[in-house]
Amino acid sequence: MVVVSEPARPGEPPEDGWVMLRSPEGGTGLSFQYDPGYTSPVWPAGAGQQQMMVHLDIAVENLDKGVAFAKGLGAELSVHQPQDDVRVMLDPAGHPFCLFVGPV
Repeated sequence: MVVVSEPARPGEPPEDGWVMLRSPEGGTGLSFQYDPGYTSPVWPAGAGQQQMMVHLDIAVENLDKGVAFAKGLGAELSVHQPQDDVRVMLDPAGHPFCLFVGPV
């Protein structure tokens, strides 16, 4: 759930601003902020390439259904898959995140 949402600052592009997400039950939240100098990360990154900035590991009940759900939200399956029991996904901005079977 969105708990804070700040619009673009005067004179900045409409993408400017930030948002904080938190579970309705409370707990730790995630904040996202616009960065005009953003460069998409490369997975896996090589020398001189943009490294990932953050990495999320997300537990799912079923790996195939989790992948399908993530794809439905705009993610894509990474070509590079270093583990058999984990799926590396890329969000629409290129950030890698992993899905694995675990307690949800």
